[in-house]
Amino acid sequence: MRLNELRDNPGATRDRKRVGRGPGSGKGKTAGRGMNGQKSRSGVSIKGFEGGQMPIHRRLPKRGFNNIFAKHFCEVNVGAVQTAVDAGRLDASKPVTISTLRDAGLVRRFKDGVRLLGKGEITAKLSFEVTGASKGAIAAVEKAGGTVKLVKMAQKVSKKDAAGQKTDD
Repeated sequence: MRLNELRDNPGATRDRKRVGRGPGSGKGKTAGRGMNGQKSRSGVSIKGFEGGQMPIHRRLPKRGFNNIFAKHFCEVNVGAVQTAVDAGRLDASKPVTISTLRDAGLVRRFKDGVRLLGKGEITAKLSFEVTGASKGAIAAVEKAGGTVKLVKMAQKVSKKDAAGQKTDD
């Protein structure tokens, strides 16, 4: 067998449909686009157009407010942290930081930091360094003999820092 003898299997490829090539082709005259007019032409963009009437997306009032300065935290429950400690993914002797939570698979992205929440039970004596924590989470950690230290997240985290690589400063 030579390169010039290579072929697809019979029926593996089909010729493209040539529209608008006469009535005998089955796709003549309007070429499968219905009747004549604006929608039969290429490049038409009339989504939301209601024939000159004010479109519904402009008739309806806008509601609410989207705060562009709001902080978005990754949330971690103390029960999930205890599960990670029991599974051996977190070392109880070292402080639990944002990067160790990421390495343990409890958070994926940093966003604006990590907030500790109080759902579940914690028995391990852990030292947390997180961006935020609820009152219930702080009470649960301190009851187990641990501490919670609140640290500020850096304003801009570069992609290299978020991936756990060191950068040159």
